[in-house]
Amino acid sequence: MAHFIGIDIGTSGTKTLLVNAQGEVVAAASAEYPAYAPKPLWSEQDPADWWRATCQTVQAVLAKGKVQAADVKGVGLSGQMHGGVFLDAEGQVLRRAILWNDCRTAAECAELTQKVGAKRLIEIAGNPAYAGFTAPKILWVRKNEPAVYEKTRKVVLPKDYIRYRLTAEYATEVSDASGMLLLDVPKRKWSKEILEKLELDESLLGRCYESPEVSGRVTAEAAKATGLKAGTPVVGGGGDQAAGAVGNGIVRQGVISATMGTSGVVFAHSEQVQIDPAGRVHAFCHAVPGKWHVMGVILAAGGSYQWFRNVLGGAEREVAAVSGQDPYVYLNDEAAAAPAGCEGLFWLPYLTGERTPHGDPFARACFVGLTPRHNKGALARAVLEGATYAMRDALEIIKGMKIPVAEIRLSGGGAKSALWRQIQADVYGQEVVTINASEGPAYGVALLAGVGTGNWKTVAEACDAAIAVTGRTAVIPENKKVYDKFYPLYQGLYRSLKDDFRKIAEAVG
Repeated sequence: MAHFIGIDIGTSGTKTLLVNAQGEVVAAASAEYPAYAPKPLWSEQDPADWWRATCQTVQAVLAKGKVQAADVKGVGLSGQMHGGVFLDAEGQVLRRAILWNDCRTAAECAELTQKVGAKRLIEIAGNPAYAGFTAPKILWVRKNEPAVYEKTRKVVLPKDYIRYRLTAEYATEVSDASGMLLLDVPKRKWSKEILEKLELDESLLGRCYESPEVSGRVTAEAAKATGLKAGTPVVGGGGDQAAGAVGNGIVRQGVISATMGTSGVVFAHSEQVQIDPAGRVHAFCHAVPGKWHVMGVILAAGGSYQWFRNVLGGAEREVAAVSGQDPYVYLNDEAAAAPAGCEGLFWLPYLTGERTPHGDPFARACFVGLTPRHNKGALARAVLEGATYAMRDALEIIKGMKIPVAEIRLSGGGAKSALWRQIQADVYGQEVVTINASEGPAYGVALLAGVGTGNWKTVAEACDAAIAVTGRTAVIPENKKVYDKFYPLYQGLYRSLKDDFRKIAEAVG
């Protein structure tokens, strides 16, 4: 029987899935690796760790699934977006990869914006210059590590380094390339205008494919390292968000995903390229050929609740250690006892600044509206509500762009909690649904591998075969009325505090 492998090069580890021709997960494996912070706000990893994790997890799923290498008909790749891997003429890594959450490039973002023009950059690349994106990293290395830059012959994204190790091909695909700030997103090809203005040669970049296209085949050397068969096709794959959207079935207009992980992502499929002129949401090429997506990113959505558990949930963690339960179960029970709206208590979830809609690295998290009536349960519920208000910010922008929102599919930690599912339905003002797939980007690229090698004709066909709605959460009208009244107050709090956030940042240096 035909099988497909999906590999996701994440920030904390690599996850690999073996999927059969019906889209069922047969085996899964993961391997962790470290990140490094040699200076404040820096974030780096060693690409050799990604390759070791890839070899280890591919071997593991083949063994667990009891599948012969010849039965694997295709491989798909996903990974953390925006990271820069600098390679010399022999394909050797010249320095640690600079990751998506590295914030060293503020000056290079300003330089890039000045050279291309703020308005023109958004028109071409679909996004303003954020510190996490790839192009500013290239400019930083050119300026600060000239010896490295002089030897650099290729700059590739994390998953595309694994592609190189598997196939000896320098290549990427349009969804991940969209996050480099070097792609003409409407035209789905490298932007000669941006490259010329930044004085970068297109030879630095690999060939750009559509996501299900075969981009190369496993070499004999990689076959020995991974257990795969030499000649196995490797498709383009996708950046982790686009790949995760395929894994959630977000491949038709009108179906939206709201993923509440450490960060929160509201993801909408679009038949045509749609770019927010203010750059409040990202416009990227989708992993569906010839389609695009719009995406709002909340930096500390589920991360806010994780912070609350770690800092204020000590009692719940102690009880959980004895009972074997998850501490969130107890926090959710306490939060459920508080009323919708928490009697005017708000949480602004800006623990690490904010992306959508503010684009403000100085924004800070805070509780506003505390009274003696508020207990820990109210604080916990306010955190859940605040993160969901932030997701609604992105959803409202998407609706304002005239992108239809017929169905909202939940995933991530926010989909596992009945309370958080209900809060999301009530804050969004719309029924939300859950699905049978929960494996994320690795699952999405396994489906793309099946499309690229002929198991399914289209990405939509693959998703229809493998993904189904399994649960629905209806709106509670009384709660919706409360949230509709409080949501504008939540929005106003950022505007009131924006200048103070910057002053705080200046005061602490």
